[in-house]
Amino acid sequence: MIFKIEEQAGAPPIILASVSPRRIELLARLGFAFETDASGVDELAIPFKSEREYAMKAALAKAKEVAGRSRWKGGLVIGADTIVCLNGEVLGKPRGREDARRMLEMLRGQAHDVITGVAVAVGGTETAAVDSERTRVFFKRFRRGTMEKYLAGGESLDKAGAYGIQGAGKSLVHHIEGDYFNVVGLPLGLLLRLLGQFINIEAHQRELARLRYPYREELF
Repeated sequence: MIFKIEEQAGAPPIILASVSPRRIELLARLGFAFETDASGVDELAIPFKSEREYAMKAALAKAKEVAGRSRWKGGLVIGADTIVCLNGEVLGKPRGREDARRMLEMLRGQAHDVITGVAVAVGGTETAAVDSERTRVFFKRFRRGTMEKYLAGGESLDKAGAYGIQGAGKSLVHHIEGDYFNVVGLPLGLLLRLLGQFINIEAHQRELARLRYPYREELF
């Protein structure tokens, strides 16, 4: 899939190593021209000692795997991985509705962390930049009926922690401390800082400034 938005002449192509609709939408909102090429990395096989290390390793593995494909030589490949952490336990995507229910019951009335690792790798080289963003999310002590209604909608099944803050899942959230876009799955400020090591991001920073206020109003 390719997104054709006018980009500066001579800039390297940008490739998103994901077909996540949420990440595609967020990257497009920054005004980048980019293509998508899903990574085949097995996230469950990545060893780690901390949640942050895992998110960064997973993001870097995705970016490097796609950057190693010959058609992206010289391009900038973006990899990202988002995890939900509660009391030392990493909550990935639920295996089914019962698993999603278990996760939401764990998160109910609690504060948890959402960590996204982001990496930018240069195609055909070993050059890469990687970092992570952490956001604190505080859940409401919602009623069981509210949870069951959310589960019935099916939104929880393809999201880490079994909820999506940008969709109906925002009804479960009391407030957040940190980057809203990080909870959606792509911390845009961090992404621009990483891309800024390779290309001029000034115009895209202006797009981010326009985005931030409406999204915070939408949540609160």
